[in-house]
Amino acid sequence: MNVTTNHTALLAMDLQAAMVSHIKDADYLPRVRRAIDAARAAGIPVLHVVLGFRSGRSDICDRNKAFSGLPEGTFGPGDPNAAVHPDVAPRPDEAVITKKRVSAFAGSDLELVLRSGGISHLVLAGIATSGVVLSTLRQAADLDYQLTVLADGCADADEEVHRVLTEKVFPRQAEVTTVEEWAKTVG
Repeated sequence: MNVTTNHTALLAMDLQAAMVSHIKDADYLPRVRRAIDAARAAGIPVLHVVLGFRSGRSDICDRNKAFSGLPEGTFGPGDPNAAVHPDVAPRPDEAVITKKRVSAFAGSDLELVLRSGGISHLVLAGIATSGVVLSTLRQAADLDYQLTVLADGCADADEEVHRVLTEKVFPRQAEVTTVEEWAKTVG
């Protein structure tokens, strides 16, 4: 199967230092780097999605269980742990999308960037499978995007949750493949 690349974008999500530090698989970042390199070589835009909050936390609601307990300054301007890991860092010409919640679409301009680029097919990779990948996949499917998930380009603290999502849940709405298999289709 050869993938049409002119309407495709790779979303490299939450590959920030704070998240990467929790991944124990030493081969994870090199695999994601392989996907990024394959996308770049094929002319597929790489969009880097990051979590980021304003100084003063005016964009974090006290009712939000996931984010309200974060210490002041976490994922804020100047937080070194909010930077994309240098092994998968964006190039100067690549878009960095800042989101405010779990989904890559929540509080970001992702949909505008995708629409402006004529993108209709999203390839998803990131940390965590049960967080940004799941939330983004669900919302993107509801927005009628064609979806591919790079199962080994996703990571989760809970290996069983990762397995269930990539083997049983995601295939209902996306093609699920490996970085190596996907790279072959775009190379």
